[in-house]
Amino acid sequence: MSHKPFETLDPENWEEMRTLAHRAVDDALDYLRDVRDRPVWQAVPEDVRERLQAPAPALPSPPERVYDEFVRDVLPYPMGNIHPRFWAWYMGNGTVMGALGDFLAAVMNPNLGGANHVAPLVEQQVIGWMRDMMGLPADASGLLTSGGSAANLIGLTVARNTNCGFDVRHEGVQAASGPLRFYASTEVHSCHQKAAETLGLGSAGLCKIPVHADYTIDQAALAARVAADRAAGMIPFCVVGNAGTINTGAIDDLDALADFCAREKLWFHVDGAIGAVAVLADNVRDQLKGMERADSIALDLHKWMHIPFEAGCALVRHEAAHREAFSLTPEYLARETDARGLATGALWFSDYGLQLTRQFRALKIWMSIKEHGLQRYGRMMARNVEQAHYLGRLVEAEAELELTAPIGLDIVCFRFNPGGLSAERLERLNRDILAELHEQGIAAPSYTTLGGQYCLRVAISNHRSQNEDFDLLVRAVLRLGQELRSPA
Repeated sequence: MSHKPFETLDPENWEEMRTLAHRAVDDALDYLRDVRDRPVWQAVPEDVRERLQAPAPALPSPPERVYDEFVRDVLPYPMGNIHPRFWAWYMGNGTVMGALGDFLAAVMNPNLGGANHVAPLVEQQVIGWMRDMMGLPADASGLLTSGGSAANLIGLTVARNTNCGFDVRHEGVQAASGPLRFYASTEVHSCHQKAAETLGLGSAGLCKIPVHADYTIDQAALAARVAADRAAGMIPFCVVGNAGTINTGAIDDLDALADFCAREKLWFHVDGAIGAVAVLADNVRDQLKGMERADSIALDLHKWMHIPFEAGCALVRHEAAHREAFSLTPEYLARETDARGLATGALWFSDYGLQLTRQFRALKIWMSIKEHGLQRYGRMMARNVEQAHYLGRLVEAEAELELTAPIGLDIVCFRFNPGGLSAERLERLNRDILAELHEQGIAAPSYTTLGGQYCLRVAISNHRSQNEDFDLLVRAVLRLGQELRSPA
């Protein structure tokens, strides 16, 4: 009597899968090694789009065929952020070791909600490294997150629950004696408005304060607004300081903000997604003075530390406040009391955030930092800052180019402006230049609007960029501007 083989999701032939895996690793290393030889970006062809709309298969396919489809339809059409001339949205490039860490984490496939196994210890160590980098006390808590948006939401949740004068978690925001408000500059990242809405404050719960010409927060305006809001019966509870704004890289005076928050009994949160990790860079560290006084800090390690997506981190000075904002232990998650077995373990990260199911993102961070060391990361960041000023000098040397904002950290904003064009025509011309840079695969800056002026934005969080890449960018912008400019 024949027996049907026992069916699992493991490979039917382990040696064939091993061969395919070796091929995939070889292809991946070639892909990264030769990235400079490819266009920064190219559009996805229509036939590929059509294939990617096909329904899910009901029957299996050979693994080799699945991989071949990936090589044909997916691998050639990336966002481009691993390329040396990607300077668009503020993203890191990733690293080989980080990618291997992601792979190995998926092989182990643990749930980082808690329990007694090694992965939470790795995350605890990584959080300790981040805490020490930021200068927070040894008993500060933390949580690895998907990115800065989630990390900021955690910090603001703890601030709301801790600093509004009543039990927000139990009673809800409707129990407040007046509207709850927190404060940040007009340059703050949009995730803070989403956080205000998610926390039940409404978008009006985030009060945006004007900025100076260098795009840092106007602290006199902040003080006046907090005083006026209190007089009107509102409940100010937090101020957000920017350790690098998304538009221009501006760093607020964090020390002065810390002083203000201490005087006014406000929670001091730092959005450090752009630049906080630059405490490792000799030419930035002094600008971040005061960040170590924060009650909470949000970090994005997939930006300037080049950890593969996703990798954010929330740090909170007050561990008890952090845990009390999120901890909830139903019967099915009750910890064993005899300190034996899998369900033990003193550290359950599910007590510090919304997620119970959490991936092992700590491993790629742990392996990357161990491979490179913090000093090398600092040198890469310092070089990007120097490259931003190098690009700024190239722009200032060309009569048809102009800087549109002071250079902050590693972000340069500029535009093509030959003179004699209307504001509308000038904006259209720079929009077309940006599109051509992308579509010709030359470079991938992004854009922003500053003072009503549309401009190109070059965010240089890129460990592969060389000065020759900025020379090429400037030549391309000048060439495209001259080609696209129509007769007056």
